[in-house]
Amino acid sequence: MRGEQPWRTNRARVLRSRSTLAEDRIWSELRNRRLNGLKFIRQCSIGPYFADFACRDCMIIVEIDGATHSTDEEKANDARREEYLPAQGFRVFRVDNTEVYENLAGALAGLLEFIGESSVRP
Repeated sequence: MRGEQPWRTNRARVLRSRSTLAEDRIWSELRNRRLNGLKFIRQCSIGPYFADFACRDCMIIVEIDGATHSTDEEKANDARREEYLPAQGFRVFRVDNTEVYENLAGALAGLLEFIGESSVRP
């Protein structure tokens, strides 16, 4: 429940203030229901993890992967997250920084396809 653990709120605020350029770019397309009318939030706390972006209505998590997801340890941590989050009912859509920088429209189209939506609402 919200408000019960203020450290989570503070951690989410810190993560939002330190967002990467790729996260900022995709957030500009997800915020204010800009993507097909879907409500996304940033740095959503789910159990012991913080998702980059989440749509609670669709139970979708969007993770932006950069260079920090390349070592064996980081991949193992991602694998643990990949087990935990679906157990909570979420599906995880991963996109890398390069895709966000070079083909943002394609990344968003992929996200819509992943969600199961076929067209963007006005």
